[in-house]
Amino acid sequence: MSQEMRADILIVGGGVGGCAAAMAATSMGRSVVLSEPTDWLGGQLTSQAVPPDEHPWIEQFGCTAQYRRYRELVRAYYREHYPLTAEAMADKRLNPGRGHVSRLCHEPRVGVAVIEGMLAWARSRGLLKVLLEHEPVSASVAGDRVEAVTLRDLRTGRLVTVRADYVLDATELGDLLPLAGVEYVNGAETRAETGELHAVSEGDGRVAGPSNVQSLTWCMALGFDPRRDEEIGDEYLIAKPAQYERWRDTTPRLTPAWCGPLLGWDACMPWDLNRLRRYVLRPEEAEGGKACLWLYRRILCADVLREPKKPHEVTIANWPQNDYWDGNIIDVSKAEAGRCLEEARQLSLSLLYWIQTEAPRAKGGYGYRGLHLRPDVAGTADGLAKAAYIRESRRIKAMFTVTEAHVGAEMRGGVVDPPHVKMPEGAGAESFFDTVGVGYYRIDLHPSTGGDNYIDISSLPYEIPLGALIPQRVQNVLAACKNIGATHVSNGCYRLHPTEWNIGESAGHLAAYCLERKIPPRAVRERGEELRAFQERLAWRGVELRWPVVGTV
Repeated sequence: MSQEMRADILIVGGGVGGCAAAMAATSMGRSVVLSEPTDWLGGQLTSQAVPPDEHPWIEQFGCTAQYRRYRELVRAYYREHYPLTAEAMADKRLNPGRGHVSRLCHEPRVGVAVIEGMLAWARSRGLLKVLLEHEPVSASVAGDRVEAVTLRDLRTGRLVTVRADYVLDATELGDLLPLAGVEYVNGAETRAETGELHAVSEGDGRVAGPSNVQSLTWCMALGFDPRRDEEIGDEYLIAKPAQYERWRDTTPRLTPAWCGPLLGWDACMPWDLNRLRRYVLRPEEAEGGKACLWLYRRILCADVLREPKKPHEVTIANWPQNDYWDGNIIDVSKAEAGRCLEEARQLSLSLLYWIQTEAPRAKGGYGYRGLHLRPDVAGTADGLAKAAYIRESRRIKAMFTVTEAHVGAEMRGGVVDPPHVKMPEGAGAESFFDTVGVGYYRIDLHPSTGGDNYIDISSLPYEIPLGALIPQRVQNVLAACKNIGATHVSNGCYRLHPTEWNIGESAGHLAAYCLERKIPPRAVRERGEELRAFQERLAWRGVELRWPVVGTV
């Protein structure tokens, strides 16, 4: 027998965008039901174990006030609960892991604690109900409106039907869209379809179509014991993975070609596939410009902690060697998706086993016996993340679709290349009349299920158009994460943490605004006075709508 619930707004998916949407909607007094398939809220930040990928200006501008609050609460959590050094305690820009990918590399459990805290008042007021370990299984639709969504409790099998005036899809794969009959696209478009410079074009050896999506990664939390190998022995050695030989002997078939075996220290430079990047595992091996995998996503650094309570340092393995592109999990059978996800897990475990046993050390010898899984950090029994890190989902057919022509540096006559990044003067990304936020990241497409190698190109600091959040037909569904109106190419820069947060936050405010004004979302975009009023509300709530012009970072 199905349980029934009622709310103003149902948010399906408790990742970064879903949580931000819930914070926004409840702050405006709206009742919300928020569902999440894992037992942790936070998505990329927590259950997928991906430290936030952020732009160079994140400490000054370029995100919402609520996202900035999240970042400061993470720092406050470490100051309150960890034995930090005096220097770390006083550091206003504390980076607990001192990882290279972000100015705030932190542990997933801290992210969970902070997000739960940010939602606590809404729960206490009775405005928010959270359904953990629930997934959507069906939707009730009448004409151009979704009346209800039915969720399954993954622990008991019990069904819960939630009726709501607005439904926000914040799932990692856009799972609500096919259930609710919302028109969508997925995979890689052709240049003829989008006009994009880096879309698939005839004769370039690449394949367009819905099955060609970015790779996913099953991340894992790894610690390192600095004792000598002979002292450690087999203490941390995992059992040989069932698919180990397969992955050890795999040489990726990509266009342009990969540089050698997948399980190796060499990989293509993402933004210059003609250049080879040679990785090392440990900081003490990082000589001569070699890239250190350990430092890239380190989430706990010993140097910020006082003696004698220093634990083993921890990093997240989200590396070129464990990107999985041998199968697509969108719009395939449950068995096929399960097979691909298990192979992704096997790839990550095989990478770990290879490093523990066979990987050549930069200074001689083989294997790193001090490397070990950290189940306590990942919140799982095995140390792998609770869920796979998803880079590309279904995308709504929206009122407006963002393409490379709107944000790509090359197509717009601007240059923003590493290592120096400069806010553009003159040439910039498209300025949208209906902007509801800002973001920035390179157009970063990892190797794809269609056999494409990296597509990693410069973008320009961009805006988020309201029209990209609104489906063309369905009136009361909004996109609230990376499932907005974007293309395979432009998704490469709109998919990262601060942008997803901004999308979700703006979607939550939009649903609340529409309920208050008793108008549909498209009317907000199409009526000048409503759009101005909504944008003023976003600005009042701390959502930045335009980028400033500054110098080089």
